[in-house]
Amino acid sequence: MEQHSRPLDALNAARGKQVIVNLKNGAMLTGKLKAFDIHINVVLDEAKETKDGEVKRQLGTVFIRGDTITIISPA
Repeated sequence: MEQHSRPLDALNAARGKQVIVNLKNGAMLTGKLKAFDIHINVVLDEAKETKDGEVKRQLGTVFIRGDTITIISPA
């Protein structure tokens, strides 16, 4: 696994790859990380909302406000 000295380095390494995003409201989204900024606002392509490992909704391209995110993890 690569070492990253800053959190944004880890996000940059995940750009174009599948990630899991957990939100404060309990929702879990998966999708391809397209873009992010210094506030951890993120754009996911091919996003899906999942619950208990099952896809609930196909969302397409979504913008997620950084202050609603609790965890971003590689899928």
